Amino acid sequence: MALPFRKDLEKYKDLDEDELLGNLSETELKQLETVLDDLDPENALLPAGFRQKNQTSKSATGPFDREHLLSYLEKEALEHKDREDYVPYTGEKKGKIFIPKQKPMQTFTEEKVSLDPELEEALTSASDTELCDLAAILGMHNLITNVQLCDIVGSSNGVDQEHFSNVVKGEKILPVFDEPPNPTNVEESLKRIKENDVCLVEVNLNNIKNIPVPTLKDFAKALETNTHVKYFSLVATRSNDPVAVAFADMLKVNKTLKSLNMESNFITGAGILALIDALRDNESLAELKIDNQRQQLGTAVELEMAKMLEENTNILKFGYQFTQQGPRTRAANAITKNNDLVRKRRVEGDHQRPPGPCALQANTFFHTQREVSSEQPSNSRLSTGVRPSSGRSRSCHCIYLTDFQ
Repeated sequence: MALPFRKDLEKYKDLDEDELLGNLSETELKQLETVLDDLDPENALLPAGFRQKNQTSKSATGPFDREHLLSYLEKEALEHKDREDYVPYTGEKKGKIFIPKQKPMQTFTEEKVSLDPELEEALTSASDTELCDLAAILGMHNLITNVQLCDIVGSSNGVDQEHFSNVVKGEKILPVFDEPPNPTNVEESLKRIKENDVCLVEVNLNNIKNIPVPTLKDFAKALETNTHVKYFSLVATRSNDPVAVAFADMLKVNKTLKSLNMESNFITGAGILALIDALRDNESLAELKIDNQRQQLGTAVELEMAKMLEENTNILKFGYQFTQQGPRTRAANAITKNNDLVRKRRVEGDHQRPPGPCALQANTFFHTQREVSSEQPSNSRLSTGVRPSSGRSRSCHCIYLTDFQ
């Protein structure tokens, strides 16, 4: 079924547009060209007023001024008077006030319980202590009141009847004070690192907020030539990516540092990747902590961490909380494998290590005293530290744990 407006369009299907344009005069063609230049009737994004020529007969009052129009509308709204109420409000209440009905209270009638004469006589002559014990056995603690319970507890323990016997004593609250600030002297520590001080093994710059970034870079530069510092920590020092890149360059050169802690800083994924790339060439660092940064590092950075841990067999402790299951599992397996390698090296070293002089001296002492004890009578006690186990057998002897010098 065709729509009504489509019926009117059927007569225009067979029209020849070229024939219509050919019948127009030059003046009409110029007018059509002018209209098409100013308007775009096929552009649906334009308002209707811009898609066709102005068809109003009234002349324009002037140029468009938005501020003038807004002020005029506001003035007209203020000058317009509100409609007066035909029926003024008098505050008269009409109808009845709702009063809820009071429901009668339900009363319960107590049932009379008839007991045997012997049981009723026993309950009547029972004391409060016996009733308390009976209620405790039956699990019915509502049989006695709090006053009766206080009387029973007080009379049985010889304490005042108004109070319980087991008084809970209050404990004094110990105040928890804030930790003192870090007493490390930054300038002195930097100077000692540059001088390669033998006594300086650990540097702790934790929670020192006012260390400039150039100073932190100087620490990294000084550690490149230092051969004694083994533990370096700069937690919560507001370190950023340039500081991480400087320490990454240091790790490529330094062969002494064992532990580096850079937790709780402003390092992003770019700085962490620089540290990870530096650890591929480092063979001395055994512990690295980079957790709790300001922003999450992402899956790509965590995958690079896991890949580095699988390639570097020297990292034994890695401080970072992975957010993805895959990198977390790979990192855990790599750390476990590295610790197993260290254990195997230690066991192999213990087996290959030659016996020391103390062990040789103790072994010689044992054999010498065994020969001497074989010549002594069975009931004699040796003062040299060796004693026969029994008179029948002299082949087994006990060595006292003495210090062989």
